[in-house]
Amino acid sequence: MLDVVTFGETMVLMSHEISGPLRYVNRFMKQIGGAESNFAIGIVRLGHKAGWISKLGNDEFGKYIVSFIRGEGVDTSRVKFDSEAPTGVYFKERREWGESKVYYYRKGSAASRLTPMDLDFEYIGSAKYLHITGITPALSESCYQTTKEAIKIAKSKGVKIILDPNIRLKLWTKERAREVILELASKADIILPGVGEGEILVGENEPERIAEKFLELGIGIVVVKLGKQGAYYATASENKYVTGFHVERVVDTIGAGDGFAAGFVAGLLKGYSLEKAVRLANAVGAIVTTVIGDVEGLPTMDEVLVFMGEKDGIDR
Repeated sequence: MLDVVTFGETMVLMSHEISGPLRYVNRFMKQIGGAESNFAIGIVRLGHKAGWISKLGNDEFGKYIVSFIRGEGVDTSRVKFDSEAPTGVYFKERREWGESKVYYYRKGSAASRLTPMDLDFEYIGSAKYLHITGITPALSESCYQTTKEAIKIAKSKGVKIILDPNIRLKLWTKERAREVILELASKADIILPGVGEGEILVGENEPERIAEKFLELGIGIVVVKLGKQGAYYATASENKYVTGFHVERVVDTIGAGDGFAAGFVAGLLKGYSLEKAVRLANAVGAIVTTVIGDVEGLPTMDEVLVFMGEKDGIDR
């Protein structure tokens, strides 16, 4: 039995160690990146079971991705290969100041051809949580329909739904993102927006007001991510700010939100209180920013506990 099932596109990530515009970069590292698989790997490293559903090109990049994710302990038995479409690729540009930038080469990718027929009713129904993001429905009409079908299956099986908006404006307009994600949010049990996403979706930029708006949609738990400041969570009966963790040197922020989501859900799976689960999420997200790559910095539970000062580390 799985703790979490998620689905979506994972691409080959080409990144570089030196900072600066891509036009001046000559050497790249081959890695992987995809919000849903990042999350699934994070869940497994924190001691739980996760399954990932997707489509990959029947090419060397697709084989590399599935081998990597399977090697991390994520169940990939529902991943399909498409001989008529390629695996997506994207490039990450890092600079010493500001956020990292990404450049996608994913149009017409195998994952964009996901359909409701690619979903396994019993597989989704075997999990405790279904994790979805706002990325997948932005890839194509068939991916949008697949997302709705996955929610329908989860609802019929009593599986709780977690929505991470993950708005990508390179994939669709603000108006379409707002329309679709609010539609999905109305069916979710938990939502994990950032402040910027809250402003796009509900027209608010204060954590308390963002949470209030989503609670009015019928969502049970809202956790607003506040970056290095931590997070604010709210339900119908409780709410609180949870302070973040200081990191001496941030080297790569991409993937931190996926780590946050993995930490929060892992906390719920461990039976933590909401406050304790959010604190764990803050710690995981902070750790991810210290390593180059989307998944390379995702910690084990022991590593998080040492980072949080709740366990002694043994280095030698």
